Amino acid sequence: MDLKNIIAAIALSAAVIVLYGLFFAPSPEQLSKSNKIQKNEIVENNDIPSLEDKVEVKTISRQEALSSNQRITFENEFVKGSISLDGGIIDDLELKTYNKILDSKNKIQLLNPASTNEGYTFNTGWATKSDVRTPNSDTEWKVDGSKTLTPNNPVKLFYVNDKNIRFEREITIDNKYLFSVKQTVINQSDISFKLYPYATINRNNLPSDLTDFYILHEGYTLISGDSLEEVDYDDVEEKKFSTEGTTGVLIQGDKYWMTSIIPEQGRKFRFDLKYNNKYMASYIDLKGYEIRPNTVVEHNVKSLIGAKEIKQINKYKDDLKIEKLDLIVNYGVLYFIIVPMHKILSYFFNFTGNYGYAIILLTILVRIVFFPLNQYSMKSMGKMKSLGPEIENLKTRFKDDKQQLQKEMMKLYKVNGVNPASSCFPILIQIPIFFSLYKLLLLDLAMRHSPFIWVWKDLSAKDPLTIFNLFGLLPYSVPSFLEIGLLPVLMGSSMWLQMKLSPQPSGSDDMQKMQKKIFMFMPLFLTVILAPFAAGLILYWVCTNILTIIQQYIINRSIKVKS
Repeated sequence: MDLKNIIAAIALSAAVIVLYGLFFAPSPEQLSKSNKIQKNEIVENNDIPSLEDKVEVKTISRQEALSSNQRITFENEFVKGSISLDGGIIDDLELKTYNKILDSKNKIQLLNPASTNEGYTFNTGWATKSDVRTPNSDTEWKVDGSKTLTPNNPVKLFYVNDKNIRFEREITIDNKYLFSVKQTVINQSDISFKLYPYATINRNNLPSDLTDFYILHEGYTLISGDSLEEVDYDDVEEKKFSTEGTTGVLIQGDKYWMTSIIPEQGRKFRFDLKYNNKYMASYIDLKGYEIRPNTVVEHNVKSLIGAKEIKQINKYKDDLKIEKLDLIVNYGVLYFIIVPMHKILSYFFNFTGNYGYAIILLTILVRIVFFPLNQYSMKSMGKMKSLGPEIENLKTRFKDDKQQLQKEMMKLYKVNGVNPASSCFPILIQIPIFFSLYKLLLLDLAMRHSPFIWVWKDLSAKDPLTIFNLFGLLPYSVPSFLEIGLLPVLMGSSMWLQMKLSPQPSGSDDMQKMQKKIFMFMPLFLTVILAPFAAGLILYWVCTNILTIIQQYIINRSIKVKS
């Protein structure tokens, strides 16, 4: 009975990895009262003007695009880039602290001019249904003062139209990823009109590093009041998405990077998503402003453009007072486990200075927490083995009476304090821990390009070594399906040894032969299946197996059980 449970638990562990996305919804519904965006259900307000819908011809290189117009530059410790004076568009942003690939000096280029294939831009403006000329993507802005934007030095752009109406933009940047745009309209004319502030995020194509993994959301996150909805890129290609609210944020997020629109909170607005040969996300203020002669109107929009650093996002959530902003990094239904696990892992990292050692310490902590349960399970398995002769005797005595056999076996278990299902409990209980760590390693930017000793240079990626080129000693590569690294081999080997040490229950010869074959196959199966997974996750499993082997060996010696 107990061996069947072991086999079932191991098989379940493997199956759940593959079927994770089917059993765990991608959005954290426990944190949202309503996860339903009004898709094409919002009645269009004819009083609200439409936004500019210009599609660029993508024919030139990034360098050509950057040199084709006048720009002002910005820089802090973490980002640098420039703002085009043609349209006042933020369309050039580099993440200074993140390499594009491991061991490369090329940095992540997050934003790019619209005239390039990788076009990805952020812009603000004013929409109107009157005949007043407002700034658009072709407007040539002028600079009032400094042409360099820093945390201590904002920049001011201005444009005066044919009716002597002055439009100003004051752009500020903090020490990390937050841009703030204060839009001002100074009506120096004798006419009245109405304006609606807006902001847009436009992207020509899908990100080149799109993961497209079913448990990882890449696309848009719309947060409005108590509602939250995640919209994938392919969903936007099929239909328009809209939602209205007075508080919230629109986030366009890749696996590790983000761009967002943070409206002025407390005013009624609408978020829109659509596709017109490019991916277009926008915000528009629905109340608008009546601009009378000789009046001044101001409106503020913010944007987070940068890396999904969990600690920093939590700080922005508190500073900006925006609920659910932390859901930029989506942990799903295991949120309540992953958040404290992330804090523990970060603590161990701060202590050791290495995420590999931090994972090992986390594994030890998990084993300590589950030690009593594992101890009970292993001892119960040992007792089951010692009861083998008595169980065989009962099977002989009651071979024609299955019902009575079950009663006698349960009586035997009860007298000896044995729970036949105990071997399964520890594995089943630890499955959420395993998947919490799996998703944490998948989403935590801190793990990206994080090394462990001299062999593994990126714990967020699969083990780069492979047994088929002697772990890198032979100078040739192998097909992807043969890329089985050192850590997966260690995991499979330790699992095999663990099974060898585990007491095998009694049964018929045919049953034992079948079970032995399953035991021999399971480590090999999991080695192949898990080889593409993050090295940090496999490291956790290896450490878990080693600690289990030690514990099982000690218990076997104490109760004198033979495998």
